[in-house]
Amino acid sequence: MPETTNHRRFSPVWAFIALLLFAAGSWFAWRWRIELLPLAPAAPPALEMEANGKFRLRFPGFVFVTKIASFRDELFAYLMFQHYRSTGPLAQEDLVLRYHKDGEEARYEVLLVLSDDMIPSIDRVAQLAAASSRDRFEGIEWNLIPVSQLEIDRKQTHLFESAYNLPVRKKMEDLSTTELRSLAQRFIRFKSTTDPRIRKGLEPVPQVLSPSDAHRIAEDIILVADFYHLPLEFFLGIGAIENNYMNVRGDLQHSIWKRQAAEDDIVLERRNGRVRVLNDSAGVWQITRQTLRQVHKHYLADKRDYTKLPARLRPPRQLKMKNLDPEILTTYAGLLFRTLLDHFKGNVTLAVGAYNGGPGKPNMRYEEGVRSAALHARDIIEKAAVLNGLSVMNTPWITSR
Repeated sequence: MPETTNHRRFSPVWAFIALLLFAAGSWFAWRWRIELLPLAPAAPPALEMEANGKFRLRFPGFVFVTKIASFRDELFAYLMFQHYRSTGPLAQEDLVLRYHKDGEEARYEVLLVLSDDMIPSIDRVAQLAAASSRDRFEGIEWNLIPVSQLEIDRKQTHLFESAYNLPVRKKMEDLSTTELRSLAQRFIRFKSTTDPRIRKGLEPVPQVLSPSDAHRIAEDIILVADFYHLPLEFFLGIGAIENNYMNVRGDLQHSIWKRQAAEDDIVLERRNGRVRVLNDSAGVWQITRQTLRQVHKHYLADKRDYTKLPARLRPPRQLKMKNLDPEILTTYAGLLFRTLLDHFKGNVTLAVGAYNGGPGKPNMRYEEGVRSAALHARDIIEKAAVLNGLSVMNTPWITSR
């Protein structure tokens, strides 16, 4: 049976060909601004020619890898790792998540495992480099590592998967406010970072939340949910489905007909004694202008003690559409959700559907999306809480389970 691959000794001629291939690969890397790290000196290459005449430049005992992204925050790194391998151009590819010390801090890296053949490896890295800005890869570096190192990285990946899938010990409701805020912040930032509008460049492109922005929004959501006695995971789910917690206007072409325009309405046309006005949606919670007016009326009639909320979350007595702070919109969203829950006598399914479709026609497809996001948030928060703030690097007991 004929062999499909011919192995050649490294004669001077073959060495010269290998040098040309390596130089071509290096130019290719430079062309796409790939960071070409030094190859391991202990890796003698093997130049092979397949039956179809194509060359392979292999490094037996080693494997090419490329760094997709690196992170300082462990839970966020794990969430991004799971996202990369389930969505987008890296779905179903061989990814590993590893950690190492960078001075006093930990560094978490997502690597794509390629092969021991330099030629297809560098071609794949070039493809990723060309798409890095669109897919929000933080950087594309490639390197050659020993197979033994790859096995260590795979064990670390398994450790992450084990650590963040331990049996839940405390429900979300039993966590302290500090724990809840810290974990909700990671979920919120993750949802913002992976918003498909950013990858596709859809206008208006949202601005990804910084860690401090995500922390502030998490705190406000928890405070408002507690104030109105809302199911927190569904409030988080509404924020995820509406705008992934980012402050971007929506429904820019939506309008309604009214008998009379309000003081700050944007009038589009007048006809037969009626006016058509813009009814766009505001900010994180995508509440339309008309719904905001209705919710503000509920606020003015509400008997709750709003001094229990921080000043930044207290709506003004007079509603001004042009000067609505994002923080106050969170309070309005909470009051709207609470009003709908009361209207439907505590039925969360109908209240969530009505947040989008209105009390007369709750949107059940919308409710399914919110429920999915809510369950995802609860799952992440409760599983991460098992570690009680410990890093995976400091939990050797996991490996004994």
